[in-house]
Amino acid sequence: MACHSAKESIVTTLGSDPGTNASVAAFDEALEQLAVTHQSDPLAPNTQVLEAALPVMEAPGGLDALYARVPAMESKGVFANSDWDQPAILRPALAVRTLRQGAPPYTCIEALSELRLLAVAMGDYLHPGISAEQARHFLTQVTALNLDLLSGQMSEADRERPQRLGQIVNSLYQFLLNRLGYESILDSLVGEVQRLLAQRPIQTDSIKQMVSQIAKCLFDPEIETSGMDKAARLVSALFGPAAGCRDDPGFAVYGERLATMDEVALSAEAQAFASAMHGTGMVSPYHPLLLRHLRGYRDDLIPLALGLSITGNDALQSYHQLVLELIDQVVHPETCQAVYGLAMFLERGSLFTPPVASGLWRQLGLTLCPAASDRLSAVFGGAHPPRVYLLAGVLSLLGQPLGVGQGNNPTCQSVIGLSMWAFNDADFLLQLVAWAARDDDVMMRFEGQQITSQHLEAGLAKEPPTDVDPVSLILIPHLDRIYGEMGHLCGVRDDDLHRWINPEMYGWWVGQGFLSVISRETGKIHEYEQFIRHFYACYHPYYNGNIPVVHPQPAGIAVTDSGGRLVGRHAITILRVNLDREGEIRVYFFNPNNDSGQDWGQGINCSTQSNGERYGEASLLFAEFASRLCVFHFDPRELGDTSAVLEADIARATELGRNSWAVVYE
Repeated sequence: MACHSAKESIVTTLGSDPGTNASVAAFDEALEQLAVTHQSDPLAPNTQVLEAALPVMEAPGGLDALYARVPAMESKGVFANSDWDQPAILRPALAVRTLRQGAPPYTCIEALSELRLLAVAMGDYLHPGISAEQARHFLTQVTALNLDLLSGQMSEADRERPQRLGQIVNSLYQFLLNRLGYESILDSLVGEVQRLLAQRPIQTDSIKQMVSQIAKCLFDPEIETSGMDKAARLVSALFGPAAGCRDDPGFAVYGERLATMDEVALSAEAQAFASAMHGTGMVSPYHPLLLRHLRGYRDDLIPLALGLSITGNDALQSYHQLVLELIDQVVHPETCQAVYGLAMFLERGSLFTPPVASGLWRQLGLTLCPAASDRLSAVFGGAHPPRVYLLAGVLSLLGQPLGVGQGNNPTCQSVIGLSMWAFNDADFLLQLVAWAARDDDVMMRFEGQQITSQHLEAGLAKEPPTDVDPVSLILIPHLDRIYGEMGHLCGVRDDDLHRWINPEMYGWWVGQGFLSVISRETGKIHEYEQFIRHFYACYHPYYNGNIPVVHPQPAGIAVTDSGGRLVGRHAITILRVNLDREGEIRVYFFNPNNDSGQDWGQGINCSTQSNGERYGEASLLFAEFASRLCVFHFDPRELGDTSAVLEADIARATELGRNSWAVVYE
């Protein structure tokens, strides 16, 4: 159950409207009945509460009344037994569809949930599962995707919805804006978009939708948007990054303009597109049109259009035929983000590992199995053959190993595998993709025993993910099943099973040494100080002889909310340990949870762009990271001097841990 502040209600005064009072009374009665029913039947549905909530939402002052009852709705189980019971896993893009297109019960519970998140964001309600900052981020994105309602006008589709749902959603949106502040929404929205883009995610569709809504606001004469230079730059990067498409003329007109451009104009276009792409991480759908125009006509301008450095250009020239074939097959407006993936893939120099080029040639000619084709078509549509979307996803993953996310799926173990393989074992990743896409099967070995994924039972993810990138869509179900099977083959052992699974699953580079702070026998914290001491001796450059992290290392952390309370255990990879700009030692890591900028309480805020992070990295000060660590691998032959680790460092980390997540295990 959720906890809340000492205030039993946020607002208690109802209006004098008799209709409102009657609707609210009926809602309160349904709420009480649900609480009573849940005592004997915890799985009882909330149907009557949702039916009673709709008239309240329509009534004058009704949203205020429901806002006042957020603590009661939580405590009496309105959100129980549903995804809404875990607000941290909710996705803005899905929330928008539920609000604008869902059946009445779903629209209703989503509306109630957003009132709850508003109370959390405003500091009127404390929820153990989501922080005020996370709630504000969520609402900012939801409002961004509903900016067409900013003026209060409804579309025909909204007006025609049953039970006046269109009007209810419009009223809810105005209520949110009035509480959050109209003036701050665009500023916050732009900041939210920039914060997300700074992490360079592979999946950018929802971000681009947000930018589209910003564009509508900028060009709406009824909305004051003066001084919104940052917003204008985002809109320009997506819809008009170069002179030839500055007015967003449409693909046909832009194609005609390209045909009339001379060398100087084409060079300027190429440079402008590359600058916008690398500056934001977004690719304009006009960018593929330029590349396809240059192909076979001015191939010499392609490096400029991709924004390549000497390294990237060397890779392109060395594998010229392969790169051109990738452009021909993969680069389209519908797969425009693959342009950035291709550019970053060339910049990383991965093609200089010979098997990678061979693997890509195989991928170019791969025939997909029906299961993979159907899954890709269902998620990404039929504008191009399924293999085109998969190829686009492969390029994005190889170019942005730290941009992959797990979506709303319990698959962090598998996703960090994708990231590590794309980072430093790309040819193996291409082999896995080929198996999964062509054969609907993946093979691995565990302690000498071969495992094939095709007929294994589902792992942690009981349903195949759909809110992920193309490679994850095809490969993650197989990896998830294999990871689960490795755990099954372990049987009962004397330590955390990750000790044996991770080196077999991910690769030889995973450290053979292993420590877990939670005892396998008791389930309690075990030798905490010694655990932290070893971590410092293995990873801190002041204690390990200044040996860098050579390969990404899987680790397990205890994720906490903004109050320092345990949310759950989670797999990440440690990428590097370095001095930051302030001279402090930080751990830089990859978090596959879609958004690495999180508040973990006790002043521990994961940084993603202000402390020397590379795109896709998160970072924390060493002691702060150590305080959330519960499992790590290391090379026992490179263990530093444990006796040299300062007691103050150990005390700082253990104190933070024991005063937060570790209380659950002590």
